[in-house]
Amino acid sequence: MEKIGKYEVVRELGSGATSTVYLATDPFNGQQVAVKLFDLGILRDPSRAKVYRKLLMTEASLAGKLSHPHIAKILDAVMEGDVNYVVMEYVEGSTLEQYAEVDKLLPISTIAEIAYKCCKALEYAQHQGVIHRDIKPANILLRGETDIKISDFGAAALMGSQSTQVSGVGSPAYMSPEQVREARLTHQTDIYSLGVVMYRLLTGKLPFDASNNHSMIYHIINIDPPPPSTFRPEIPAEMDRIVRRAMEKDTAKRYQAWDEFASDLAGFSTQIVPSTSEIMDTEKFDTLRNLAFFRNFSDVELWEVLRISVWRKVPESEYILRDGESGRTFYILAQGTVRVAKQGRLLSLLRSGDCFGEMAHLLDRDFKRSTDVIAKDDAVLIEINPDVLTHATSGCRFQFSDAFLRMLVKRLSVANTRLSHLLADQGQTE
Repeated sequence: MEKIGKYEVVRELGSGATSTVYLATDPFNGQQVAVKLFDLGILRDPSRAKVYRKLLMTEASLAGKLSHPHIAKILDAVMEGDVNYVVMEYVEGSTLEQYAEVDKLLPISTIAEIAYKCCKALEYAQHQGVIHRDIKPANILLRGETDIKISDFGAAALMGSQSTQVSGVGSPAYMSPEQVREARLTHQTDIYSLGVVMYRLLTGKLPFDASNNHSMIYHIINIDPPPPSTFRPEIPAEMDRIVRRAMEKDTAKRYQAWDEFASDLAGFSTQIVPSTSEIMDTEKFDTLRNLAFFRNFSDVELWEVLRISVWRKVPESEYILRDGESGRTFYILAQGTVRVAKQGRLLSLLRSGDCFGEMAHLLDRDFKRSTDVIAKDDAVLIEINPDVLTHATSGCRFQFSDAFLRMLVKRLSVANTRLSHLLADQGQTE
């Protein structure tokens, strides 16, 4: 096959029961894409055509709707007679399936970070009115060590719409109790499925040992699985607890919201990862979300900040900027305190959430620093190169401009207050 619609086929990437995925090129912009071509034989089968066409329509309806760094974008969709395909962002890498085997398990800390990113992506999808309904390792793409993209939203339910409710979709081993009962579904069904994914990635085993789908469904509804540490003793008790809560059969006992799930994963990551120069993305994201500078940034924009920034730990008394040196990089203080000084005289103290070095960026030229900035104690810096920021999305750039404006207004207010006090003191001495 040389072409699918306007897309030039490069090679086959993989195939399943209902579709084949090809790597292709969009001739108009040269972009590589993944084209999922639905099996025409199945679509013509009267007993199954209605279900699969509805799944394809669901995925097609999401084109342009979900824009998140951890969700594979749906770029285009065509349903014209015998030609039925969806065009997706191409993600170079593999699915998590290969890491769901006993001899290829990922580190526990890596699994926690991957699950955290899945939580944030699925929370975003929920806010867009989308429930995935088929979360499993094969539908989570991994690029690099922890950069993930959730794909295959064909089974998704669009909240508020009954047109996409299709029974019998999803993968039985990863289905929630309410899903196998064909009850009304909420985002908590995806929470349950992600819990099963974590169980499989942690142990290389499914939580229920069943010989067929009927037995699997019985176990999902009636049997509590052994904790993951049964099969991998080094798994901490806290991770057992997180997985167990995600997989609670009673939705009242299960995580009620994605941010609860993500918060527990972030707390676990902070406890288990030894103190090194590396800062994990879970900690970075939670830090950004709690800093005043980033209070108006959306989650999607915060993930973009992670992509364009460099984070580093600075020991006590280290010079970060020196008076008279040139540079355009600016910094946001993530943790700790820094001293701003001129010729050894303390001018101010900056704390978490404060920004410094931004004048060079605002003036849009190389700039000689006018003060020394020194770490008062151990600190964590978020370092941003203005040249990299120019390539960020317009929304992200706007949020930086808005944050700078708020910061400048705050500084002017503080300066006016100090000037008023100074003038009042002078008046009293005259």
